[in-house]
Amino acid sequence: MPTIENIEERLRSELAIALYFSAPTCNVCHALKPKLLSAFEANFSQLDVISIDISETPEIASHFSVFAIPTLLVYLDGKEFLRKSRHMSVDQVVEEIKRPYDIMTS
Repeated sequence: MPTIENIEERLRSELAIALYFSAPTCNVCHALKPKLLSAFEANFSQLDVISIDISETPEIASHFSVFAIPTLLVYLDGKEFLRKSRHMSVDQVVEEIKRPYDIMTS
């Protein structure tokens, strides 16, 4: 299970990290997650996804100021680059990340 400390350490040491906040009772979360994971795998080989269940670790959601689910935070080079909540298009997320990610990893 992720902790604030190990997430913060990974944000400092890894190039690209996505935090996906959800809960077991969220149907949208469960429908969206496999689509996001598939798109990330196809487009961003160095992007690691950390899934956070806010029902088990609400302190992590609070630490990252996440108050709605699903929420996706994408960090590039340790800095928050993208924040999307609730209704998000997988294609739009990929489009917004692609250029800076490609520049960083080329």
